[in-house]
Amino acid sequence: METLLQQLTQGNALLLIIILGFSGSFQIGYQNTGLSSPSPFIQGFINSTWYDRYGEPPSPQTVTMIWSLIVSLYAVGGLCGAISVKFITGTIGRKKAMICSSWIGIVAAVIVLMSKYAKSYEMIIVARILYGFAAGLVGSTHSMYLGEISPRRLRGIVAVTYPTFLSLGKLAGQFFGLSEILGREELWNVLLCVPSFFSLIQIIVLPFLPEAPRYLFIEKGEDEACKKALQSLWGKGDYKQEMEEMLAEQAVINAAPPKTPLQLIKDRTVRLQLIIILIIYFCNQMSGMSAITVFSFDIFLRAGIEKDMIRYVTLGLGLTEIVTYISCSLLIERTGRRVLFWVGYGLMSACWVIATVTLNLKDSSFWVPYVTFAVIILFIVFFCGGPSGSTPALINEIFIQSDRLAAFVLAGIQRWLLFAILGLAFPFIINGLDSYCFVLFAFICLAGCVFTFFLLPETKEKTLLEISNEFKAITICGKSFSGENLMETKL
Repeated sequence: METLLQQLTQGNALLLIIILGFSGSFQIGYQNTGLSSPSPFIQGFINSTWYDRYGEPPSPQTVTMIWSLIVSLYAVGGLCGAISVKFITGTIGRKKAMICSSWIGIVAAVIVLMSKYAKSYEMIIVARILYGFAAGLVGSTHSMYLGEISPRRLRGIVAVTYPTFLSLGKLAGQFFGLSEILGREELWNVLLCVPSFFSLIQIIVLPFLPEAPRYLFIEKGEDEACKKALQSLWGKGDYKQEMEEMLAEQAVINAAPPKTPLQLIKDRTVRLQLIIILIIYFCNQMSGMSAITVFSFDIFLRAGIEKDMIRYVTLGLGLTEIVTYISCSLLIERTGRRVLFWVGYGLMSACWVIATVTLNLKDSSFWVPYVTFAVIILFIVFFCGGPSGSTPALINEIFIQSDRLAAFVLAGIQRWLLFAILGLAFPFIINGLDSYCFVLFAFICLAGCVFTFFLLPETKEKTLLEISNEFKAITICGKSFSGENLMETKL
């Protein structure tokens, strides 16, 4: 039996996965953490720019407001990018959409690089909006591209590369932000431009790599181009099984053309799939992982860890994420998706309960804060090795081609709205609830555990039509989500 590495290197699949990773979710991860280190330097730049223009220093409230715009408008750009996914990827395809996002990222990098010399904080705001738009577009397109290049037996493994590169981007943002690297006052604008180097590589290399085979066959009707793309990616072969699966899916789509997000919401036949994926995205973002990423400094400071040690502690978190995602790629096709979801959520809930206890006991002994750190490390392991690692595979598996684009748009809108809400609300939550702020996250994780245990079917090594039929068979109180009662479903 071929090893995983042999399967990935028979064609261009591994190269495409790496190129997509560094120009895709890596960019999002970097932008999530890359702004924290230079924040005092950017606020100093705002202060000095204001003084040069108006001859007097700005008020602290003015600096805070401008800084808040720089931070928050990234999410606004991300929301706009997520809304545009269906139009852009449906019009020009997955490959060209990825290249388009890279060009937007490069334009943003040029603007932020020149902002320091132009003495314009407005240019930073514009660049952050563009970075956000590119992130919103690439977030869904990257995951969709991975799902549409993968043979059934490798869907889970390939999909896990999305969060792996996301965590690698977070780690890179933390690493380059160290004062020993680029985290210095004279280099803050260079620090924010680092991801654009990978965008440039994608623009050069990606045109020579194939478009997503599933997109070519189902949406463009180019069966020969689809077969050539599969052979280019995975090596020589007839790929009869994959082509037959796409042909069966195409027959369903011919009877039901691609849906808009609003039509998908109204469609009762996929309502359960939509509810499940939106709840999973909600649980993932509100589980506490986003709070750890954005507010790790505040969390560890309250936990009692020394201030000078925190930046190195966060690097440890980034390394933990990457190692766990790699491990998840080896587990997902053996254990399946469903087990990783409900077990992961359950263990994450337990971690937050323990963290709440240790935060309340942080002054009882010098070693208690490090127990809190260990519990957060375990939480990251369970999150990355469970729900986070399995979600990209799931959204590609539970929606057929005609529904997938609309599903990605809805999931992207929800993701960016929650990101903005959490960014605004968490500072108030941590100030108001103090050590009990993580009880809320524990409750959400527990709800995710119960929900996925009872309602999420296993999707491992099944065709998309088989998975769709499984969802139709799920009933609650004798009634299915498609609107049919149990007797009608059996008939």
